[in-house]
Amino acid sequence: MVETIASAKATDRRPRAPKRRAWDEAPRWQIYLPLGIYLLFTLIPFYWMLLFAVRPAGSTSLLPWPLTFEHFDKVWTERSFGLFFQNSLIVGALSMLMTTLVALAGGYALARFDFKIKHGFMLALLCSQFIPGALMLVPLFQIFANLQMINSLGSVIIAETVFQLPLSMILISGFIKNVPYSLEEAAWVDGCGRFRAFCAVVLPLLRPGLIAVGSFAFVHSWNHFLFALMFLSNQDKQTIPVGLATLMGADSVDLGALAAGGVIAALPVVIIFAFIQKWLVTGFSAGAVKG
Repeated sequence: MVETIASAKATDRRPRAPKRRAWDEAPRWQIYLPLGIYLLFTLIPFYWMLLFAVRPAGSTSLLPWPLTFEHFDKVWTERSFGLFFQNSLIVGALSMLMTTLVALAGGYALARFDFKIKHGFMLALLCSQFIPGALMLVPLFQIFANLQMINSLGSVIIAETVFQLPLSMILISGFIKNVPYSLEEAAWVDGCGRFRAFCAVVLPLLRPGLIAVGSFAFVHSWNHFLFALMFLSNQDKQTIPVGLATLMGADSVDLGALAAGGVIAALPVVIIFAFIQKWLVTGFSAGAVKG
């Protein structure tokens, strides 16, 4: 009897399972229904664009049948979208490369060194994000004109790099702060210099962050319209966003050609994010929290 009472008391002292909260017990349909509605709201415009791109001109069918690629052939050859695509690729790739390299150097300095104007410099980087690019068009145009860089892809690449550097530098400094400083110190003890220790120890751990920053810089440069419109005048120098604008006339719009151009413009970005989404989420979540 005594043993039974003792065992009962011992049973009562066992840790009880935590109570589940109300939102942990929500039915699955309450989760999937809003997500499904949001997904439809997001995908319907893409389906509508794809529908106009692959159905014949004048058709009113809601299904992409019969398929035709005449609109793609028209914008790629007659409207010079092949050249626009090449120019956008050059601008996006070089802007991504320059932004990542300069932001990596600046972010390392912000994360590892202490200097008097560090906090003021960080505040200036943050405040620069509130300045619209349109306000800087006139001084930038004057600078590039004095450098004889108007109507050159280099002017757009430099402008895109400059306007993406503040945010990229802040993000990369957050990534580097999450890398323990003791790892670099251990490399120094083993005989490495600062640069070699950075390349051998820190840089491999920054891969998710660099992918996140680089992809953000590429997409921003790929989609940006204003700088290419202002600094590039010749048609053979234009990028895809400006090329899409030329498809809309004052009196009429070729919807099939415009939709085909939109598909061509969106396809590289969709492919890039489909392959790097794992590193992208990891990189942004790592840079958002100071270790």
